[in-house]
Amino acid sequence: MEIVCPAGTPASLRAAVKAGAHTVYCGFADETNARNFPGLNFDRDEMREGVKFAHDHGAKVLVAINTYPRAGAEAIWHRAVADAEKCGVDAVILADLGLLAYAAKHHPGLRRHLSVQAAAANADMLNFYASEFGVKRVVLPRVLSVPEIAAINAETEVETEVFVFGGLCVMAEGRCSLSSYATGLSPNMNGVCSPASHVEYHDDHGALSAKLGGFTIHKVGADEPAPYPTLCKGCFSAGDATGHLFEDPVSLNAEKLIPQLAKAGVTALKIEGRQRSRSYVAQVVRNFRAAVEAQAAGRPMPEGMLAQLTEGQAATAGAYKKTWR
Repeated sequence: MEIVCPAGTPASLRAAVKAGAHTVYCGFADETNARNFPGLNFDRDEMREGVKFAHDHGAKVLVAINTYPRAGAEAIWHRAVADAEKCGVDAVILADLGLLAYAAKHHPGLRRHLSVQAAAANADMLNFYASEFGVKRVVLPRVLSVPEIAAINAETEVETEVFVFGGLCVMAEGRCSLSSYATGLSPNMNGVCSPASHVEYHDDHGALSAKLGGFTIHKVGADEPAPYPTLCKGCFSAGDATGHLFEDPVSLNAEKLIPQLAKAGVTALKIEGRQRSRSYVAQVVRNFRAAVEAQAAGRPMPEGMLAQLTEGQAATAGAYKKTWR
């Protein structure tokens, strides 16, 4: 199976490739991708150089252009697709129906993948995107169990890519309104979730309050570390209870499910984390490359390699072993 790794910067791209990534995904430094944060992403020259570096080392580069174009500003997204092709990328990752139609019409030779932002979660949707827009691969949303993924693959020729490590999201991808409500900026249209520009920390009578867009997301004691106020992972009070009402700060880790995912017909394993450091990316890539090679060779799967890299040192198999609906 192909390992698809995140690269938030040119340095992370080189680290991922050197660590053994088959493929790296990244984005331009603007609102066309869903990780539009200061200090992240690539300008056009960096993208061109990154693609050359990856190709020289036998790896591929995918460019995420997976936010939804704003009315009257579609040219920004159209230009990103054209520039990705000029940079020589191996595929673009798109979510918006109009942008898919534009890319298929004006850049027919550019391979198209469907972003997780499109939330395509059944075979009919995959086949629709393939027949209408020539989509070759779909990144499945993190709401499917392994048997559900196998059922999809049994009814489509489209390649499937699934997340195996990193952050989770409580929303069906492409449908989040929490950050928009708190800050006015949308993960799906502006590429920012809980943006740093809207974060404040306040001394609150000996406690420390972490706020996002004026909303208190965490309140901790003076001697406790204050986590970054990501809204869906905040600690809130409801009735008599106080806790992580939306989502616990925990990472997805599906390394033990690689054999089942291979049997289910998955083409590629995706690692989340374009905002992560290059050392984090390199370590995750090395470990997953070892796991995939062990699986392909029929050797026992290495276990517990990534525990120290999970959020709060806590991990979950998420919806892959769904006990809820």
